[in-house]
Order: sequence, then C-alpha cells, then structure tokens
Amino acid sequence: MPEGGLFRGREYRDVGLYGEYARGLLDGRIPYRDVFVEYPPGAFAVFTPPAFLPEDAYRHAFKVLMAVLGLAAIVVAAAILVRLGATTRRLYGALAALALSPLALGPVSLNTYDIWPALLVAAALCALLYERPTLAFGLLGLAVTAKVYPAALLPVFSLAVGWRHLARPLLAFAGVVLVVVGPFAIVGWDGLWDSVDAQAERALQIESLGGAVLLAAHQLGLYDAEVVRGSTLALSRDLAGSIPDALAVATGIVQVVAVVLVAWLFARGDRGGERLVAASAATVAVFLAFARFVSPQYAVWLVPLVPLVAPPFGLAASALLAGALVLAQLWFFHYREVFALDLIVWLVGVRDLLLLALAAVLVVAVARLRTKTPSSSSTVSHAPLWRSRASGTAAVEGAERRSR
Repeated sequence: MPEGGLFRGREYRDVGLYGEYARGLLDGRIPYRDVFVEYPPGAFAVFTPPAFLPEDAYRHAFKVLMAVLGLAAIVVAAAILVRLGATTRRLYGALAALALSPLALGPVSLNTYDIWPALLVAAALCALLYERPTLAFGLLGLAVTAKVYPAALLPVFSLAVGWRHLARPLLAFAGVVLVVVGPFAIVGWDGLWDSVDAQAERALQIESLGGAVLLAAHQLGLYDAEVVRGSTLALSRDLAGSIPDALAVATGIVQVVAVVLVAWLFARGDRGGERLVAASAATVAVFLAFARFVSPQYAVWLVPLVPLVAPPFGLAASALLAGALVLAQLWFFHYREVFALDLIVWLVGVRDLLLLALAAVLVVAVARLRTKTPSSSSTVSHAPLWRSRASGTAAVEGAERRSR
C-alpha cells in the first residue's frame, strides 16, 4: 500500500499543516491574525471538521473526507451527463474515468484538499446546466474562497447566463465571497493580505511550464538553472534569475489571454450545454497550463470536468489527462531528485507538455463543438443557455433531445 494511502496514518504532505491550522482555530488562534496561513479562508471548511476528533485521528479522517468529496464529484458528474443526454456508454465511461483517477495520481489526491474546490466548480456547472444561475454563481463564489482558479470561469459563466440576467447571480457570487472572507478580513486584514500577497508574488516555480522549459535547457547544457526556496512566505521551490522572472511575467500574460480566448470562442458559437462544459474545462486547463506555480495535485481541478467533454475531444483530453496524472505520480516520490535537477526533471517537462496539449484540445473543442438540435427547433443559437431550448423538449441544448 503506498505512502499516504487511505489506510496509512503516517504524516504525509500538507495534512499535518492543515491539522495545525484547524486545531489552532478551535483553540482560539485566529487564522491570518494570530498565525500566517497560505491557504484561502474557504479551505477551513474542510480543514476544520476532522479537528473535532482526537489529534491522532486527524490524518485518517481528513483522507476519508476527501474520498467522500470525490464520490460526491462522481454524483455531480453523473447529473451533468444526464442533463446533457449522454449515451449510456459515454456516461459509464466518464464516471469510470473519474473513479479511477485517484489511482493514476496516487495518494496525493487524498492528502491535499484540491478536490474541494474542484467539486464546487463541478456543482456550479451542474447548477447552471439545470437553470439555477444564482445557485451556480454562489457555488462558484464558494469555490473561489477555497482556491483562486475558479474566478477564471466568471467570463464563461456570465456569457452562459446572458448579461440581462446576470445581476442576481453576480450578487450571489459576491455575497458568498464576502460572507466567507469577510470575518477573517475584519479580525486579521493584515495577515489576510500577507497571505494573498505571498501567493501573488511567487516566482517561477520549477514544476511550471516555463520552469520545465528552463530545466530542459539546463539538461541540454544551454542554461544554468538555480533552484532556490521561494522568496515569499508561501512555500515553493523556484528558479532564480532574470530569465525565470521574465518567463513568469510572460506566462502570466499568456494565461490571461488564453482565458479570454476561451470566453471569446464560447461567445461566438451557440451557448448550449456541450459547449459550456467544454469551455469550462478549457478555461481551467489553460489556467493551469500557464500558471507560474503548478503542484501535482492541481491536476485534480480537471478531473471532474475533462471526462464530461463530448467525444471525440473528450476522449483525447481524458487520455492526455491520464498521462499527466501518471507522470506526476512517477516523479512525485522523488522530489529531492527534482530539486537537485537530476534527469527525472524530464518527466516534469513531459507532464507539463501533456497539460499544454490537453488545453489545446479543449480549446479546439470549444471552437468546433456545435449543439445538436432537432430540425424543427426554433432555437436561437446565441441565446443564453436556458433561453435557447426548443419548445416541447426535455433537456438543455448540447445533446440529441427526445420529445415526450
């Protein structure tokens, strides 16, 4: 049984740190005010419940909680596919891919909390498909309080709703963020700002796409890489020098442009269910592919989304994601060799290239997918999601729909 597995109780990854934060909160030590916390406030929703148990039970309880959230993500994915009118083969295949994904990534999937925001994003997408925009934006806001990346989905979600119907959903988004973050900001604003600043000021981390390019150049004798501890309070291993700094800025710009590109492509075509799913997956994929900081567990963000994309694009993207997960597990247990710039850094580079290829496939999917509707449909292809249903049909756009 691997280190950090569901039935292993030893210290592993950041779970011990999560427990320290949570027990401190229960003992009256306020996060951000009394102790530096590098994670957003919404993370305490999953950090804290296991802390009510005895201290030696925290690690196992946390992993069980993550496993339960993973099962919940499978249920949400099933609801999305049913709404899209997926065939039985597509439904079972996608759910099997989700269920097997922890085996591909390894125990890191249970020892980090990334399934929590990933579940919230999938639930927000599900709510949007079921014509509950206010709930969808509220869930998206909650996801943003746990990790920042779901904020990148705001353009696509807004386009799906339509500008005329956006006031209440945006108020729900802002309200949820305020309710979760507000109390921490009131009692510990300086510490909360330090946490945000520590994340924003990170340099080019060695596992990022830009970092992997420089590591490959180092292996080929074209560049002399220097790995240093992160210069901020957020823990990381970064590349030092003017070239890494320039690449960090460049990839950040490309990341923003790529997110905007996905939204633009989504806006140009119909905004039915299949394209909404593809655009959501593509947005998260490009955000991750061009991030300046990439940890192995971040691929979990993609797990509840990529297998839901319509074939053939979804099949190709799922295969690329599976390869990226497996590669990350292969080098994850050899981090010292990665920090020492040994040959294993080639696996990091290949993983990043797979993520880049995955993002490209999904962007193409957004550009080329078209919603299938009956020939008698009066659908307006550029209308918001639930405004564009054909009368007398039972499902949203994006699948063959059967009249009852």
